[in-house]
Amino acid sequence: MPIYLKDVDVIPKVAKFQSVLIVLCRFCPAASLAVRNDKPYIEFFRRLLKTEPYEELIDNMQSRLKKEGLKTSIFKGNLLNYLICLWTSGGRKKLIKHASQFEAVVVMGCESAYESVQELLKSTNCQVFQGMESEGVLNAIPKVHLPFNVSLEKFKVTPMIYQGKQSEKEVSP
Repeated sequence: MPIYLKDVDVIPKVAKFQSVLIVLCRFCPAASLAVRNDKPYIEFFRRLLKTEPYEELIDNMQSRLKKEGLKTSIFKGNLLNYLICLWTSGGRKKLIKHASQFEAVVVMGCESAYESVQELLKSTNCQVFQGMESEGVLNAIPKVHLPFNVSLEKFKVTPMIYQGKQSEKEVSP
């Protein structure tokens, strides 16, 4: 099941930069926002693989960044790079090339996605920011409605703890 995420307001943190790339994971964030907003996860004939609440969040973030005077772009990947944690080597190379044109990168995904992007971009001058935080693992019941809309009904969220790199350093001897 997907990681249940909530968005983080990173605009104040990245407003000091001149350019920001928003990197999207398409699975967990979209599922989380669909459940949170009681909207369909998939509207096959209307939006194909885009989820309305997630698209609205991304549009809002990009609009706010532009109002702050920042150059913005969105790195979406493609169908093979739908989930950041399963990106192909080609998708990873494209991200490095694209991100090198920006000062900051906001990752819209779980902590694993954030860590992956941060690791990939170590060779660039980009600062990487987390645009979402995990609340737990989402256990949901899929519901299909005509004309092939898929909704997810939240059954349970199992809490989890992210122990980031700082915690690892504290634990190491």
